[in-house]
Amino acid sequence: MEDGQVLHTSPYVTQIEKFADSLTQLAHTFLKMDDRKKAFTNEEVEGMFDQVKEHVCGQCEKCSWCWGENFVHTCQMGYEILSAIDQYGDELNVETKRKLQQCCIMAPRFLREMLEAFQAARKNMMWMNRIALSREGCAIQMDTFAEMIRQTAKEMENSIFRDERLEKKVLAVLKKRGVRVLYMNFFMNPEGKYEVHVTARALREPCVPVREIVRDISAAAGRKLVLVGTQAQTLGKEYVTLVCMEGPAYYTIQGVARIGKGCNQISGDNFMMTDLPGGRQGVAISDGMGSGEKACRESTQVIELLEELLEAGFPEKMAIQMINTTLVMGREEIHYSTIDMSIFNLYTGNCEIVKAGASSTFIKKKDKVEHLSSTSLPVGVVQKIEVDTVMRQLEDGDFVIMVTDGIMDALPVGEQDVLLETIIQGTVMINPKEMAQHILQQVLNWTGKPPQDDMTVLVVGIWKR
Repeated sequence: MEDGQVLHTSPYVTQIEKFADSLTQLAHTFLKMDDRKKAFTNEEVEGMFDQVKEHVCGQCEKCSWCWGENFVHTCQMGYEILSAIDQYGDELNVETKRKLQQCCIMAPRFLREMLEAFQAARKNMMWMNRIALSREGCAIQMDTFAEMIRQTAKEMENSIFRDERLEKKVLAVLKKRGVRVLYMNFFMNPEGKYEVHVTARALREPCVPVREIVRDISAAAGRKLVLVGTQAQTLGKEYVTLVCMEGPAYYTIQGVARIGKGCNQISGDNFMMTDLPGGRQGVAISDGMGSGEKACRESTQVIELLEELLEAGFPEKMAIQMINTTLVMGREEIHYSTIDMSIFNLYTGNCEIVKAGASSTFIKKKDKVEHLSSTSLPVGVVQKIEVDTVMRQLEDGDFVIMVTDGIMDALPVGEQDVLLETIIQGTVMINPKEMAQHILQQVLNWTGKPPQDDMTVLVVGIWKR
């Protein structure tokens, strides 16, 4: 921290942490409730017997004897029937049916009513288990969200600071420009880069160009700042908040090439490329289960949720876990989608590769190609998912190549990684779009037939400014 800068501890941070603690407590309360049931309770079994006794035995002349002197044997027969239903289904086995006919003069009605009572109780247990599963999912979501809030509060507390000298310099230079400042906040990210938020308006006509304001703030701070986001080009009479961030050292260019199964126009693969908070960029591919429209809908939903959460500031692993829980909750059938994501820090050149059931990723450097694989499950399969992550330091002119399973499966088993590494290593073009098309075409040439699955290649090149 330079001279004149004072760390600013906001009371709002403390309040945010209290909110997070409340969410965590609520999540733990949800998890302490009844677990999913695997067997009927004694009360539920007795309820089945009471139903049969009321609807069948109450009209039988032997009711008082069966449920009186012979109570134990009647209950034993009932338990045997329930066990046989659970094992054999509605048809039971021959031995159980024979025993029932020997001891009950209303055997067909007794059995039919017992089956109905069992099915009703099983359906009730199924719904209760579904409620318990949804409650577990909600608890995981709340706990994940609470941790995200807690981390954000800590980052906020560490990043906010006061610099009275810089504030006075900015106020003075903007006053000369004819700009009135209402609020001004300073932040510093983990890489030591400045971020300045200025809420201001023009004091007179004509409007003041925003680029001139950013230039003035940069000069006052002694740092090259750039405007963040799609904001107004001029400052008018209404107060507007301008966000200026110290420019990153790297930039990326992305290119994608893809083709549907059997050359279909609709692909089950979807991708995103987006700017993220803190001078980062994210690219991701999602491969939906199967191919065609259904797979496209699944992967589109995953990509849209992922983009929304990441742009809102959710950490990558938390975003994937929340998407996974959303897909698992309330579904009887499994519909999975893979997530293959690369997050580029444009200040440092670091790249975090995050995988959930995804295919291989390749990093092309000047003299070699590195292959990264994953063993994790896709999203939408199990309630709690493990996510594979790896961090790599990239250099000027490096490329990250991401592919879906359709690319790998098109190559001979056991040789896929080596063959794709060879194709990538032999690629001489430096335009990411051309490189992606070249890799896809080389794989198609190797197979010599229409694609048997959706195929996508996404290439990201990184360079120093």
